[in-house]
Amino acid sequence: MKVVAAGATGFVGRALVPELVRAGHEVVVLSRRPGVSGIAACGAREVAWDGETVSPHWSAEIAGAGSIVNLAGVNIGSAPWTRARREAIRNSRVRSTGALVRAMAALPAGSRPESLVSASGVGFYGDRGDDVLGEDAHPGTGFLAETCVAWEATALEAEALGVRTVLMRTAVVLGKGALQVFLIALPFRLFAGGPLGDGQFWFPWVHRDDIAGLYKWAIENRDVRGPVNAAAPDVRRQRDFALEMGHALGRPSWFPTPASALRLALGEFSSLILYGQRVDARIAAAHGYAWRYPSLPEALADALG
Repeated sequence: MKVVAAGATGFVGRALVPELVRAGHEVVVLSRRPGVSGIAACGAREVAWDGETVSPHWSAEIAGAGSIVNLAGVNIGSAPWTRARREAIRNSRVRSTGALVRAMAALPAGSRPESLVSASGVGFYGDRGDDVLGEDAHPGTGFLAETCVAWEATALEAEALGVRTVLMRTAVVLGKGALQVFLIALPFRLFAGGPLGDGQFWFPWVHRDDIAGLYKWAIENRDVRGPVNAAAPDVRRQRDFALEMGHALGRPSWFPTPASALRLALGEFSSLILYGQRVDARIAAAHGYAWRYPSLPEALADALG
């Protein structure tokens, strides 16, 4: 199958693309800077795109493709959420998704891809306390929830074109080289790690190998459509996550960081690390996805290397 992947030169894409190639798929990566990332070394082909406009140069690749994977979007956790940064986070997701949908709409029905597997986030649910959140749960409030709602709505326009659409609501991704893993682990390495705030909020996570596996599974499984919670079944409260991180690193985990200090230092950005979701990956379970890293200790052991 030919798979066209947008935004696949990042952390998740670098795991997914080689996996698709090993499975025998032809992979075309839409990239803002072809040749820079080195993703072609695994056997993929790169084509330039700007992430916003429909150009014959890249849109021709979509004709006759079996699936489109959409991973495009600036990193939500790499900089404070200034007004300009919030706009970049939202626009980079909604506009790139819109460009892909418009390119599919311009094709004859028989030439459109069979599926669109588009990234989203568990931030869709907002701060929901102890509520158990399956894929049918309503959206929450706040910047991330509003961004995910707009992002998903744009992707779902492909359904009207006869394109099976999957929305991958992704939790925190654990894996070697992950920026978030480095930032979470750093206080522990300095013997100053511990829970954030009261540590009682839920901390959904997924190993990098599993998020790559879930995308491949969604591409190849024609029975899967709509939202999919991409979070491992071993969801913990943040305090428990901190304990496991300390165990994995052989460090103490009893230095709490007050929520008030985080809010003062980080502003609205603190919501990214002070609330979570008790996510239940019901669709993956119902369709028999086999987790490669179902438990937190083994996932952290691999991620921390």
